[in-house]
Amino acid sequence: MSRIGKQPVVLPAGISAQVAGGAVTLKGPKGELALKVPETIAVALEGSALTVTRKGEDKQSRADHGTIRALLQNMVEGVKNGYSRELEIQGVGFKASIAGKQLTLNVGYSHPVEYTVPDGITVAVTDGTQLKVSGIDKQLVGQVSARIRSFRPPEPYKGKGVRYKDERVRRKAGKTVA
Repeated sequence: MSRIGKQPVVLPAGISAQVAGGAVTLKGPKGELALKVPETIAVALEGSALTVTRKGEDKQSRADHGTIRALLQNMVEGVKNGYSRELEIQGVGFKASIAGKQLTLNVGYSHPVEYTVPDGITVAVTDGTQLKVSGIDKQLVGQVSARIRSFRPPEPYKGKGVRYKDERVRRKAGKTVA
C-alpha cells in the first residue's frame, strides 16, 4: 500500500469537493480546479476528507495511487491559498514589462521576446527586473515560470539571464591571457 496514497486529503473549511464521473472538482475562495481520475483509482468523499484507493495491484495502479493523492492535496492548497513563483532578471539593459496578458522581455536579443500568459495565471512585474508568477494550479505556475526562464537561462560566466529568486548560479572563471 502506498504510504502517501493511504493518507486522506483533509478539506479545510470553505472548500467543497464533488466526485462524479471519474473526475474530482474542488471549489474554494481562490477558484475551482478539476482532476480526471484514472479508471484504476477510486476517490471517495467521506465527511470532510477525500480518500484515494486503487482497484488493482498492477504496477500502473500502484504508481497512480500516491500520485493522485498528491495531486488532490496540491489542488486543495491551490484553491485555498494559491501558488506563486518569483523570478529575477539580471543583466545590463535586461528588463520585463507586462500589458494585459502580453509579457515582453528584453533579454539581450535583437528583438523583444513576447509571451502570452495563459488563463488562470497572473504575472506581476516590479522594478522591471522582478517577476511574480501566481495562480491556483501548481503545475501551470511551474510550467509558466520554467517557460519564462527558458527564454534566457542564466549563463555561468557573468550570471546574466532569467533565474528563480532562490536559484544559485555556479560561476566559472573566464579565460585568462597568458
